[in-house]
Amino acid sequence: MTIIRDQNTPRGDFVFYSDRVIRLLVEEGLNYLPVVNKEVITPMGVPFQGVAFEGRICGVSIMRAGESMEQGLRDVCTSVRIGKVLIQRDERTAQPKLYYSKLPKDIADRWVLLLDPMLATGGSAMKCIEVLLEAGVKEERILFINLICSPEGALTMLEQFPKLQIITAEIDEGMDEQKFILPGLGDFGDRYFGTED
Repeated sequence: MTIIRDQNTPRGDFVFYSDRVIRLLVEEGLNYLPVVNKEVITPMGVPFQGVAFEGRICGVSIMRAGESMEQGLRDVCTSVRIGKVLIQRDERTAQPKLYYSKLPKDIADRWVLLLDPMLATGGSAMKCIEVLLEAGVKEERILFINLICSPEGALTMLEQFPKLQIITAEIDEGMDEQKFILPGLGDFGDRYFGTED
């Protein structure tokens, strides 16, 4: 995390190390999914008592920065369906606004890994959760996968959605007056996609 927080980290390194952390977070998120017992026969002809995932999953990325997390999900869950939601925070009011939503038709029957690398106020993520709930997804079937969150944002989300699971790499100190995470790492999407000013 130190490398991706460093303002002097070249973009190639930022992407590489962000992808490594994202994949670890996705793997951790999968550990929260329910399993059932499953017996298989090993190549040695011996039965083995293991487990298998109970149900189906899908990813939902909050555009644009959340799209950076899609490959990490695809790396460990081949052929996973991925929905997209575009919610942007008004930088003046810090309030979220829904612009676009495209979700799998059967999303209500799936476990959802909600992907967004940064959680500041929680407004955009909570707006996305509302979209998922309106689509029939049960709150307890939503796992929010995130790199860095503010304590205020995480608390606000869990107060509004107590059955939600948050899987994050780090909880930062807080936010500044403009509601940016401190110490943070800057605008994740701009740094990841190379669109910094």
